[in-house]
Amino acid sequence: MKKVRLLIFVVAYNHEKFVESVINRIPKKLSKLYDLEILIIDDASKDNTFEISKKIQTIYKKKNIFKINVFYNPINQGYGGNQKIGYHYSIKEKFDFVVLLHGDGQYAPEELPKLLDCLNHGKFDVVIGSRMIKKKNALKGGMPLYKLIGNIILTKIQNFLLKTKLAEYHTGYRIYSVKSLKKIPFHFNTNDFHFDTEILIQLVMNKERMKEVSIPTFYGNEICHVNGMKYAFNVLRVSLLASLQEMMNLNFSKKFRIKRYPKKFSNLYIDKLLQKAMVKK
Repeated sequence: MKKVRLLIFVVAYNHEKFVESVINRIPKKLSKLYDLEILIIDDASKDNTFEISKKIQTIYKKKNIFKINVFYNPINQGYGGNQKIGYHYSIKEKFDFVVLLHGDGQYAPEELPKLLDCLNHGKFDVVIGSRMIKKKNALKGGMPLYKLIGNIILTKIQNFLLKTKLAEYHTGYRIYSVKSLKKIPFHFNTNDFHFDTEILIQLVMNKERMKEVSIPTFYGNEICHVNGMKYAFNVLRVSLLASLQEMMNLNFSKKFRIKRYPKKFSNLYIDKLLQKAMVKK
């Protein structure tokens, strides 16, 4: 029986202290269950993230554990821009599913089997690892109180605007069906941190089947690059924009023209960025 093709996509920026641990914590049994590849894209880090990632690649190749590819963006593309390249790669290489995993260890790789189980039997297109299903655990895991409150408020407003019932819009731990990614114009999305919100809105508007799974919260020594006020403003802005566009049947934002979007994905600009990232540093 042909194995499901799974890409674990690790976004990395100045994560030299964490990336090796993140890769080592990915359950080894997944290589037996899936046709598995790990892709690390270093987004022009200023530290040794790329060099450490290449070292991991060499070690894993010798031990024949996981297939690992390491790419490097010569120019920083931003959190959202880096994701565009990874998802374009997943489409181009014909994977079935792609996992978004952060290189700073904030989301536990050990939870992957639990999240992946939800994809069995084809019942869901998107699986979201949510820290807010059990809010007390989020605090116990070190989430600052102001972030917890902000997360709750933003998610409640977004649920109201977008007619959804999600526990959390603001987690970066997700699994997407590549078929679903092909149906949405994610290449029009921002390169900033609210990319996660925009792609989720697109998937909601396209009525992709979603499942939330409770995951543990971990806040350690990772450096946060997010401007909280700017992020909240952008999240609310695009959520309101999408809501109005859907409700009034308007077309002023091409990223939310889901019904008119050609289903075959093609974007030469992102393809060029991918080709540059694949060139050795």
